[in-house]
Amino acid sequence: MSKQTTVEKHAFQAEVQQLLHLMIHSLYSNREIFLRELISNASDACDKLRFLSLTDKALLEDDEALAIEVDIDEKKKTVTIRDNGIGMTHDEVMENIGTIARSGTRRFLEQIQQGENSDTSLIGQFGVGFYSSFLVAKDVTLLTRKAGEPASSGVRWTSDGSGEYTIETVDRPERGTEVILTLQKEAKEFLEPHRVRGIISRYSDHISLPIRMLKEPERDDKGKVIKGQTPEYETVNKGSALWARPKSEVTDEEHQAFYTSLTYDPEPPALTLHNRVEGKMEYISLFYIPSRAPYDLWDREQRHGIKLYVRRIFIADDAKQIMPNYLRFVRGLVDSADLPLNVSREFLQQNKEIDKIRAASVKKILGELKKIAAKDADKYQSLWKEYGKVLKEGLVEDPDNQDALSRLVRFASTRGDGDAQTVSLEDYVGRMGEQQKAIYYVTAESHAAAKSSPHLEVFRKNDIEVLLLSDPVDEWVVNHLSNFDDKPLKSIARGDLDLDELKKGDGEDRAEDDKAKEALTPLVEKFREVLGERVKDVRLSDRLVDSPACLVADQYDLGGNMERILKAMGQDAPEAKPILEINPDHQILRRISVDADTVSDWAWVLLDQAVLAEGATLKDPAAYVARVNRLLVA
Repeated sequence: MSKQTTVEKHAFQAEVQQLLHLMIHSLYSNREIFLRELISNASDACDKLRFLSLTDKALLEDDEALAIEVDIDEKKKTVTIRDNGIGMTHDEVMENIGTIARSGTRRFLEQIQQGENSDTSLIGQFGVGFYSSFLVAKDVTLLTRKAGEPASSGVRWTSDGSGEYTIETVDRPERGTEVILTLQKEAKEFLEPHRVRGIISRYSDHISLPIRMLKEPERDDKGKVIKGQTPEYETVNKGSALWARPKSEVTDEEHQAFYTSLTYDPEPPALTLHNRVEGKMEYISLFYIPSRAPYDLWDREQRHGIKLYVRRIFIADDAKQIMPNYLRFVRGLVDSADLPLNVSREFLQQNKEIDKIRAASVKKILGELKKIAAKDADKYQSLWKEYGKVLKEGLVEDPDNQDALSRLVRFASTRGDGDAQTVSLEDYVGRMGEQQKAIYYVTAESHAAAKSSPHLEVFRKNDIEVLLLSDPVDEWVVNHLSNFDDKPLKSIARGDLDLDELKKGDGEDRAEDDKAKEALTPLVEKFREVLGERVKDVRLSDRLVDSPACLVADQYDLGGNMERILKAMGQDAPEAKPILEINPDHQILRRISVDADTVSDWAWVLLDQAVLAEGATLKDPAAYVARVNRLLVA
């Protein structure tokens, strides 16, 4: 009696339907990448089975020779990609093909729909490689069975890409996955074996598993196939691990092809680091820094990491323990000769060999970046533009390499016209005057706000350079990087500033300043009384030249910009009261009478103006407007 199976029909998730519609109805210039994607998936499936079989030999089912086969049937107009890897269960097929769980895919769709980029070479970056089948296929059939499961648990999945798919349980003696593409008329070029072999050679030559195709049949003098030949498969890829070859023997073109297969990035990498370590510890590292920041650089759900191999055997594709989070843009692999094959996640977290590999890898990358910064400033500036904000995280996360990172970071400063971060701390220290004792900086939520900060006025007047920090991470950076080359970093908007030795002017000018300050002492006391608990203190300022007032954070209090960043992140921030500093030389302050009826309005208006000057919002804008109006008619 034959087994009864139920055919289930399902609709794709909305994002999948959008993706399929774009692939089927849009024009693409590089449809051949479908083969790269499917072979890559097949390779991953075999690698996973090889890893799992280290602890469970039964998964191999008396078939230890892992391989990938590509078949072409010109009569049926089909291309088939077959592997004997780990395979999938019914539920895994539903999860992996019917839905898109990764948020990066949604972003990819938005960019394609907005016309930002229509290059299908980006597909792999978003985990949607299987759907590239519909670039060339009018319908797709997937047959699969999970290794170790009974033959009766096979699964058949079919779809024409119109928005629905069917799935059913079938008998499948072979483990692994088989993808059968019935090609569109426009894709008949992929029925030519020579064309398919060329694609495999270009994109998948490095894959260590054998990729097999049927040998071309022998033909007679008239070009006709000689009858009676037995079909025979042959390996069409070199199958050698590129990273295991001597560095001098690997060409730039081979690195480019391998990098593209690893990252799906069509552009050549900005930096390639191929290193072999021998001695007490033996391993090979191959790292690439992309020319452009990956789309998922700021996607916290996206998996990042370096591939880990042990003696050419794939172990893990997300070995975060090998590379710190602030170097998450680095792509590549490590192949160790010393680690055991049964590596677990817990093992990676506690292994001293991994710690040594990580430390050496980080120093190698930072050292290479330092060389580029010294030899090719333009190239380094391009890299900094892409990855600067991420590298700054290292100053907070990696105290062991803080000195190296402090020489790599770049900032904008008052010496530049635009917002480009081109000034190194070494540049700044080299330009410091003999009497200047600190590296001065100001933080703000934008470059424009930093550049227009009233705290800069006395520094501009005395030609003292100030770093303009506007990246959110900068607030954490300056809290962890307190010194550079024995020079303290000091905020010009926090605590008291002793600028007497930097100010230009003679003793007579200073005597006049002291006299003006003494005359304003009653007004300062009145402002303290009016503002009360709203401020921590009111005092006369040495920082201001053109502005009447500014806000200053106490030395150990949370600054206003940091408070706003934490609140924007949804975190509770202790509300630190600011110090109001007023300019004793400003005409407004000299005209305010401590006994006038308007003195209270002036106190609040100057406080609100100082709040606005640092880019913050007023708690009560209506009250501010009312006070200004009263002063205008007074």
